[in-house]
Parts: sequence; C-alpha cells; structure tokens
Amino acid sequence: MNKTMKFSVDKRDAGTRIDIYLTKKISKFTRSFLKKIILTKNLKINNTVVSSPSTKIKTKDIIFINILSRNENRLIPKKIKIDIVYEDNDILIINKPKGMVVHPGAGNVENTLANALAYKYKKNLSNLNGELRPGIVHRIDKETSGLLVVAKNNLAHSSLGKQFSHHTIKRKYLCLAWGVIRPLSGRIKTLISRDNKNRQLMTVSETRGKVAITNYKTLRVYNIKNIPKISFLECELETGRTHQIRVHLKSKGISLIGDNQYGKKNIKFKRIDKIFLEKLINIKGQALHAQTLEFEHPTKRKWVSFKTNVPDDFKKMLDLLDKLHS
Repeated sequence: MNKTMKFSVDKRDAGTRIDIYLTKKISKFTRSFLKKIILTKNLKINNTVVSSPSTKIKTKDIIFINILSRNENRLIPKKIKIDIVYEDNDILIINKPKGMVVHPGAGNVENTLANALAYKYKKNLSNLNGELRPGIVHRIDKETSGLLVVAKNNLAHSSLGKQFSHHTIKRKYLCLAWGVIRPLSGRIKTLISRDNKNRQLMTVSETRGKVAITNYKTLRVYNIKNIPKISFLECELETGRTHQIRVHLKSKGISLIGDNQYGKKNIKFKRIDKIFLEKLINIKGQALHAQTLEFEHPTKRKWVSFKTNVPDDFKKMLDLLDKLHS
C-alpha cells in the first residue's frame, strides 16, 4: 500500500530544495530514495505535481508525498494485451493505444506498457533505463496512439538511443486540429520548457528550455456548414520534447481536437451538425496518432520503416469529414 505524508512549510525552511527539506522531515529515508519518488511524480506541492528534486519551497506551501512500498517501487508484471506490429531478436515495434501510459508514474504503477512488457518478456529486455522502464527507449503521451520501438537488449537500446539523440529517427504523426494553421506548411523551431504556473504543462519560451523542431504540412482543410473549420495535418518531428506537437500547434494558434490540456475546453456550438457532434463526443483523448517510425536497424544496419493506421474513433471522424466535404 502507498502511504501519503503531508507537510506545511514554515518560514525557516522557505527557499530550501524540496529533496533536502524532505530528507530532514523523513529521516528514515535516504535523499536518493526521496529523489526517486519525486522524479516518478509522487509529490505534490499545493495540489500541483512536482517532478524536480531541486524545486524551491515557499512559506505555507502544502506538500503531499506518496511513499511507495517496496513492491510498488518495483515493476509489477501484469497481463495486458500488446499490439505488436513487428518483432525480432533485437527490437519490438508496438502500436500503443490511447489511454495507456508507457511507464509507471504517480497514481499508476500497474496498468502501463512497462508492466505488460515485464509480464510477457520477463527480464529479456534492455535494462539501460532501469527496472521500471524495461526496453523503453522513448515514449508518447498517454492519450496519443501509435508506434513505439522497444529494445530487447542493451546493444539495440544503445544504438537506438544514439539515433534519437542525433535526430536521425524519422517519426510522422497525423492529427486533426481546430482551425487553420498559417502558413499551411512550414517548420516550427522554438525552445520548450515547463510552464511556470503549471509544471505539468510545457510552453514555448524565448529564453529557456530545449530546442524543439516540428515540420508540418496541411493535408486538408475542412470547411463544412455547421462544423467549425478543421485541419488534417501531418507533423514530422526532428526532436522529441514532451508534448512537442501540442505545444507547437498551440503557439501557432490552433489546437488538437480532444486535447483537454492545451486545447479548447467545454466548447459550445451555436449550430452544429448532429452526426459530427456524435463522432466528436466519441473521440478519446487528443486526435493525434504516431503513424510512421523509421530508423536504422541496430544490428542489421539497414533502414527499416513501419506504419500503422489511425485508431477507429479517428478514422470515423476522418471518414465523416471527407464525406461531408466532397
């Protein structure tokens, strides 16, 4: 079982790093153990998840820390269906569904892709990213569907990791967005950093963060009576920052359909096509799908390419828009 502990910061501790503060308050745990809890998003300050051990605390901050038991600090194998697109001795290509988290974090230690991999492959995956992330080379957001590569050994993981670092892996996403992006095709290059007001969100910054590059093109603009303008886009990543596509599209004045973090919330329509509204309600998460993944195979040294279809809710919306637009 998890144990949640609560603390209220007084004046003498203001300005202290959160990991140092907790080490003083919970003396039976080492600082490294507490850092691990923070990094796995099991800490809240004033009801906001904090994942940086160096975060400075302020007077009257309310801190909640979720202490993991030994079992919960280890990966729990769980029988969960995995959609395997390709497999050989070195890699797995997985089509991740919407709603599945890639690895354990705050509030979810059992129902992730990592738990499913641990059940199916036992210890027969790369361990370069630690016990909680067997074979995990990269990830995509919980409510994004599509392709992921998993390393079955450390040699494959190292090769893939270098390709991600050198931005030679090709990843293309399909998405549906409210509005029209201008210009219709282009390259977005910005810095992306954590939002100052909400640390769970990312934002474009002119002065801090990591370089993020998204190439995009508009495949089609749907301008249909009683339906707001919608764009069907293809986005190719040069970098892979957290929430990159969603943040970049927001910076250009548009947002993904179904994106409750960066998009429009509680949209009210004066007039709306009833069939469209039905399909819209049935879209789960954001309409964003990692469709293609291409890279040099880590041992065969040949270029490999994988592609998967958009999920059913996305396809039904596309089919309707195409039908009404024609």
